[in-house]
Amino acid sequence: MTFTLAQFLLVRDNYRLKKFIKREDNMTERVSFGLDNLIGDLDLQRECGGNIGYLGHSAAVDHQLGLGLDCIIKLFGKRVIKAFGPQHGFVTDVQDNMIETADAIDPHYQIPIYSLYGETRSPTKEMLAGLDTLIIDLQDVGTRVYTYITTLSLTMEACAKEAIKVVVLDRPNPVGGEIIEGPVLEQEWRSFVGHHPIPQRHSLTIGEVAKLQKRVHTPDCDLLVIPMKNWQRSFMWRDCQRAWINPSPNLSTPESAIVFCGSVLFEGTNISEGRGTTRALEQIGAPGIDARELKASLESSLKEFGIEGVQLRTVSFHPMFQKHAGKTCSGIQVHPTNPSSFKSWRLGVLLLRELIQSKNERFTFAWNDKPYEYQFSNLAIDYINGTEAIRKWAESKGSAEELIRIEQSDWPSYLDLRENSLIY
Repeated sequence: MTFTLAQFLLVRDNYRLKKFIKREDNMTERVSFGLDNLIGDLDLQRECGGNIGYLGHSAAVDHQLGLGLDCIIKLFGKRVIKAFGPQHGFVTDVQDNMIETADAIDPHYQIPIYSLYGETRSPTKEMLAGLDTLIIDLQDVGTRVYTYITTLSLTMEACAKEAIKVVVLDRPNPVGGEIIEGPVLEQEWRSFVGHHPIPQRHSLTIGEVAKLQKRVHTPDCDLLVIPMKNWQRSFMWRDCQRAWINPSPNLSTPESAIVFCGSVLFEGTNISEGRGTTRALEQIGAPGIDARELKASLESSLKEFGIEGVQLRTVSFHPMFQKHAGKTCSGIQVHPTNPSSFKSWRLGVLLLRELIQSKNERFTFAWNDKPYEYQFSNLAIDYINGTEAIRKWAESKGSAEELIRIEQSDWPSYLDLRENSLIY
């Protein structure tokens, strides 16, 4: 069959039109976050009565990357009288682990910005004075030890005491809403990095954590969660078609958030988790580690531990600050190849086990016994895992079956609690 030029151009233009329409349809399906939905809904705006406070940070942006505080003041004007910032600061410029932020005055709007990671980690009665509504917009990363959900919860508790309404603008869990990993927090290990009886990788959005907080700790809180639109539990961050803004200084990519579920364990050791490099929390290492031997040992155990969707690469890196600053570290970089199936916490504990058991005269593994997130006794690793059972498992070179038994022993109670908190 032959075509005239006019017929060819007609077919081509129809094809292009169909592609354009399909692309436009896909764009209308993009995930709309809580902030976007508040901006576009007058009825939701009317729910935010009286004088308003705002708890947010640099990653709280709308779909056009407008800063959350700008968006909220554009909606409510002079009724916005105070702002609050979490760990890492309101502008997300401060490092981790008890590096505090001072209160400040916003240079543009001339309203106070109170730090919730300084002299206090919960808003005081004086900070909340004069407020009728507190809007919370924080980009969490889906791991229990990430402190934004603790800040959310402590703020809800303080607002409940003062009869202040809390409005939570929901955002995606960047590591998805389906995979659950790690043991449920044991009560004796409750801390600023563990406020709720949930696993390390909890598969909840921050709005769902707020619902769980109300159910478990704060039934008297006047809570409104403004949900997302078009988000699905199977979505990872890149499925949302939104720009990644660092929620904290060292999580520079969506992949670092995925790996963080496991790499955060190394905050409890003398091994660098890559802070002070451009790939923080995607790689771990220390001077003297035999990276090739470690990689081979890990890869021989991946199948036994049910770990897939990942590639491991030997790496050398040179931290500019924090652990081993100014020294070359050898170790492993973790590359998720199928984030929807990759169990990063399980890889992290396997890495711990292998490093503890390694026989290497040039490297000696040690637990971090320094103060950790306002805990001044016990080992950091036990606060991170919410139990000492995982540490003891790694020290005794436990089996995959033993790990799964420890990990999942309290899951039934969590799953019941989670079911009653789900929005999507």
